[in-house]
Amino acid sequence: MSVSLDLLKSQMNLTGTDDDALLLHKIAAAEQWISDQIGKDLAEIDPMPATLTEAVLQLAAAWYEQREAVLIGMGANEVPFGVRDLIRPYREWVL
Repeated sequence: MSVSLDLLKSQMNLTGTDDDALLLHKIAAAEQWISDQIGKDLAEIDPMPATLTEAVLQLAAAWYEQREAVLIGMGANEVPFGVRDLIRPYREWVL
């Protein structure tokens, strides 16, 4: 895992440990989603650029806050605005 639990909790202004397991799961899911989108494992990117860290934080926080599936167009997005822009420079393009 590239992004720490403490960093995500700081991003979200959370204290306590009640949701730590869920937050760790959200970090892992966000990192996997981003890895799938860019075509490489985030663990292989050392050091991890701040923009990728920010993308993980935004995605994990959004998925923590919005735990239910929603219809697009109902005021919610699949991923937070800007996440795709943050990860785009790291995408492996295959022709």
